[in-house]
Amino acid sequence: MRVNRAGEISAQALYMAQALLARSPATRRYLLEAAAEERDHLSWCTARIRELGGRNSWLDPLWFAGSTAVGLLAGAAGDRSSLGFVNETERQVEAHLDDHLERLPEQDRKSRAILQRMTQDEAHHGTMARLAGGRELPAAARKIMTIGGGFLRQFAYFL
Repeated sequence: MRVNRAGEISAQALYMAQALLARSPATRRYLLEAAAEERDHLSWCTARIRELGGRNSWLDPLWFAGSTAVGLLAGAAGDRSSLGFVNETERQVEAHLDDHLERLPEQDRKSRAILQRMTQDEAHHGTMARLAGGRELPAAARKIMTIGGGFLRQFAYFL
């Protein structure tokens, strides 16, 4: 759950930063609504970590700062690219959550319920970004995002 929490810190920072540079009010509103849902996910993950006796990542400030910088870059590219970035982010998060759900013990029903709800919300964010005009990102950008997500997952797991 620590990795999921780190991801939610990152997602809300991304979307808030992207909203700062959104050109249209509709895009700004969408990004702020998505960021609010990511804060809900963050709250759920935080509570579950506490219930399980775990701890947050020591790198949480790094996840927030780095994601804010990336969100500003995505937002500066324009609304269509910014929304495409949301779509790709959510696609990768969905894949991570699906993998986590496969490895999660069946008896951990509470974590499973949280992750299933998060997966639904993330799929919705991606779909809405695509429908709002998000463009497909270049393969190189998607690859860089995959590497960045892998970095977060590995380091948040241990640190």
